[in-house]
Amino acid sequence: MSKKIEKCLLLLSLAAVIALSAVWSPLKGVSPATLPVSMIVSVEAKHGKEVPSISREDVVVFQEGDRVQVQDWVPLQADPAGVELFVLIDDSTDTTLGLQLDDLRKFITSQPDATKVAVGYIGNGNVNIIQNLTSDHALAAKALRLPLGSGAGTASPYTAIIDMIKHWPESAAGREVLLVSSGIDGLQPGPSDPYLDEAIDQAQRAGVQIYSIYGSPSGHAGHSFWRLNWGQSNLSRLTDETGGEAYFQGLEMPISFAPYLEQVADRLKHQYRLTFLAKVGKKAGYQRIRLETEVPNAELVAAARAYIPAQK
Repeated sequence: MSKKIEKCLLLLSLAAVIALSAVWSPLKGVSPATLPVSMIVSVEAKHGKEVPSISREDVVVFQEGDRVQVQDWVPLQADPAGVELFVLIDDSTDTTLGLQLDDLRKFITSQPDATKVAVGYIGNGNVNIIQNLTSDHALAAKALRLPLGSGAGTASPYTAIIDMIKHWPESAAGREVLLVSSGIDGLQPGPSDPYLDEAIDQAQRAGVQIYSIYGSPSGHAGHSFWRLNWGQSNLSRLTDETGGEAYFQGLEMPISFAPYLEQVADRLKHQYRLTFLAKVGKKAGYQRIRLETEVPNAELVAAARAYIPAQK
């Protein structure tokens, strides 16, 4: 067979493959399946304290590097579903926390009417709910008490957070946590903590943002430099990966919680429920989400991942 004939046959084969691909391609003319996915986004000022105003048209969302459509952008505190705020205090925190209780009470009573507040204490890996979610902020503030300190023993605050999120009744409300803890995990005090990983996963899946204020631990742990450092690293990761913020004042109990609580309150005032049309596949799972805006001096802060359901 001559080279000329072989070349002609090869060209014909390639043409046939291309034609069949065009006929049988399942993606031709078919849009990828999408489902609405929501997450809480905070707007911050890059410089100064004046937080820019952001509209839906100003928000750009990328899912695993691909731009997706923004469906809705609603101010969270103006959302009819409201906000649910859980104030969690680690019972192993040093009893000097008592000096900060008035600031915490003022923070709770200053919440908007649409925000329901609950109060719980972490002990032995569980959350003891002192006050269930209520719109009566004064009632919630009265539930605050001194932590038990060394009497609480040592366990993992992250197993408690996992359990709390799993039992948090589903609702359309925005869900937030303010955690006061040293962040030290008595079950896994080293650099690799599966309980912390699971707490982050559960919070991201449930759309819960977590904020934390460092509180010195009681007993020997309060003098262990490496434990204190790992505890603060844990809190920083927990809050950062859920879209919140961690607040520290060195390795000591802050002199006053007031400046930190003011910052948390300001964050809550500039939050939105973002809903975007996520591209879905056969399997559910976490996917990377990146937010951008061209509004000057504005920064959009949210969880690094979102749980994307499977195609129905």
